[in-house]
Amino acid sequence: MEEFDVAIVGYGPAGATLAHLLGQCGLKTLVLERESAAYHLPRAVHFDAEVMRVFQWIGIAEKMEPLTALHPGMRFVDPQGKLLLDWPRPQGEGPQGWRANYRFHQPDLEKILRDTLADRPTVTVRTRCDVFFVQDHGDRVELRYEDMSCGKINRVSAKYVVGCDGARSIIRRYIETGMEDYGFHERWLVVDVILKQDKPELGDHSIQYCVPERPATYVRGPGMRRRWEITVQPGEDAAEISKPERVWDLLKDWLTPEEAELERTAVYVFHSLVAEDWRKGRLILAGDACHQTPPFMGQGMCAGTRDVSNLYWKLALVCQGAVSGAEAEALLDSYESERKPNAREYIQTAVRLGGLINTCGTETALRAALPSSDGSARMESIAPPLGAGIGIGEKAGRLFGQPRLADGQRMDAIFMHQFVVVAEAALAEGLDLPDGVGLVTTANSNAAEHLARLGARATVLRPDRHTLGAADTQEELAALIALCRPNPVTIQEPEMV
Repeated sequence: MEEFDVAIVGYGPAGATLAHLLGQCGLKTLVLERESAAYHLPRAVHFDAEVMRVFQWIGIAEKMEPLTALHPGMRFVDPQGKLLLDWPRPQGEGPQGWRANYRFHQPDLEKILRDTLADRPTVTVRTRCDVFFVQDHGDRVELRYEDMSCGKINRVSAKYVVGCDGARSIIRRYIETGMEDYGFHERWLVVDVILKQDKPELGDHSIQYCVPERPATYVRGPGMRRRWEITVQPGEDAAEISKPERVWDLLKDWLTPEEAELERTAVYVFHSLVAEDWRKGRLILAGDACHQTPPFMGQGMCAGTRDVSNLYWKLALVCQGAVSGAEAEALLDSYESERKPNAREYIQTAVRLGGLINTCGTETALRAALPSSDGSARMESIAPPLGAGIGIGEKAGRLFGQPRLADGQRMDAIFMHQFVVVAEAALAEGLDLPDGVGLVTTANSNAAEHLARLGARATVLRPDRHTLGAADTQEELAALIALCRPNPVTIQEPEMV
């Protein structure tokens, strides 16, 4: 029987990104996917700087960036077109080392993820393979799957199995977890079009049309791609409302058939669900398998990427024996304890936004329902910290920025998948760092502005670039450094720019 460190069930963006990260750490990784090829039509259309930073780690950010569109922000308008709330997005390089937000075409991303994964020598990808049996033996997991190209039944084993297999996850069924339900279950018609020529009056902003009888969302995609998401009312037939003549009638305020081609129409039920249990023994969930969100914040794919960036280095440390026993169990348990509250908060905010789009008609109602609003008709970014897990103090679990080093390089390009100390130069003098732990100071980078944002003189960053805590003295810094672990293994990194 073939043996692997990690088996990933599902080859969407979350599964492919996890495979890249584990492959970089040298783990023998198997990806099993039921479909023969990536879905060729648009699905997710937005990711943020945190996700682009992960793409930087796996070597695809510079391939992906030219294929994206600028995203200046989101606006909420009433039935008369009056601006109710403005949610601007910063432009230019932000704290993560990339633009705050990107609009993209998911097939472009999936092609790049898959093409470059072929260069990972420790990763095996098998498509048209349908997993139907999973058994956790305590020290390993046995998987059985059908190779649908020939009908052959195969058996493999892995130390851990990660279900990145979507809303109908088979791995979630074997975990036998329930779902926390936040009450949003609505049908929306998703319409993707390709303009025949540019139509600048549509604008670059995402627009939420707060029209009680027919709420709608407009999203600008890259190139000539544009999307509308339109509420399907109770009693309306999904097949009827998806017919071209009905779709063009719904789009008539924005667009005519002479101006664009329909690329896709589909009715989706948007859900707001979080799995109660994300791990059972050696079975783990990530992505849509453990959370489903309404689309109003554009965080569906982002959440899955956050999952795998939190999980990969923990699996690597455990699989390579850098941690074991109770420490390994606690490390893996921290995946759910940290990620679940973060995902839940994003979903609950999206639910509030969905309710407001459906029913609100006032600027006051919008601001009152969104605690992150600054009190004007503008809203700041929402970025909740991780839940309780690894680290010391209230500043543990904060996403930290990516300093630029004195030579202009981004920090993560030099210290890939490592723990890193970021400190004022004076505080870093005389530090005795463990092997493999990086050091960035205010003397050799622009770390001062990042430390000021955290409100500390020093911090220690995990491989996923969340903080282990904050330090203002060498004693506090030493306590954080004691939590560091070495690189799981030497990075297995092909040439990808």
